[in-house]
Parts: sequence; C-alpha cells; structure tokens
Amino acid sequence: MNRETIRHHMISEEGLKLTPYYCTAQKLTIGVGHNLDSRGISEGIAMAILDEDIDMCLSELSEHFPHWLEYPEPVQVTLIDLCFNLGITRLLKFKKTIEYINEGLATGNYTKAATELMDSAYARQLPNRAKRNHDRLFNA
Repeated sequence: MNRETIRHHMISEEGLKLTPYYCTAQKLTIGVGHNLDSRGISEGIAMAILDEDIDMCLSELSEHFPHWLEYPEPVQVTLIDLCFNLGITRLLKFKKTIEYINEGLATGNYTKAATELMDSAYARQLPNRAKRNHDRLFNA
C-alpha cells in the first residue's frame, strides 16, 4: 500500500478540518484526526505554519501599505509584528499610529508613531512587546 492510498483512506475515515475541534473523545484535534492534546505538533510543522503566517502578513501589509517596503527596517519589523499579533483588521484601527508612520516616511522621524502606539489597549495588554515595538519605532 502506498502513502497516497493511506492518505485517502485516513481522510475518508477522519475527515479534514482546518480549524481545531474536539473529537468524540473530547481531545483537541486538527487536520486529519491529529490529536493536539496528546501529540502536539512538530517543530517542522510549527515553522511551516509560521512561514505561512508571515507570508500572509507580508501580503496584507503590501495590500494596505503600498510603500511599507520603503520604511526603515525597524519600522517594517514593527508593522510585521503588529500585523502578526493583532491581525490586519485590528492593525488598521491604529489610525494615528499609521498616520505618524506615514509622516515618518517623509520626515525620517517615527517618534510620534512610537509614542502613539503606547497609548493603546494593546500596550496595556502586552506592555513588554509594545515597548519593544515602541523602541524600534523611536530609534528608526
């Protein structure tokens, strides 16, 4: 029996679900019956998921911030981190921060964006991460 035959058999028996669910044994499961509670995932799978998530962030940033690759690298890293952590929809709600980032592209100064970022629920919920993003913007 070849792997493709086994794969088709397992999908027909288990189904394919791309979001986590609880199986009949009440174990958190994903994919084709992969028991996350007992088995977790491998580092290779975690890195593949990370790469896919990064690619999604890069695509979304390119769509919503047409000149984002012109920003200094620390600003790019901050935008990627915010997009990854918050999602593009929530990131786009940081209107003042985005306004100041765009202003910084013309002036070379991102300190107003850094200060504005810290005046948010995000900064109160994740103070250490927010501070790192603040510092990157402040020193860009």
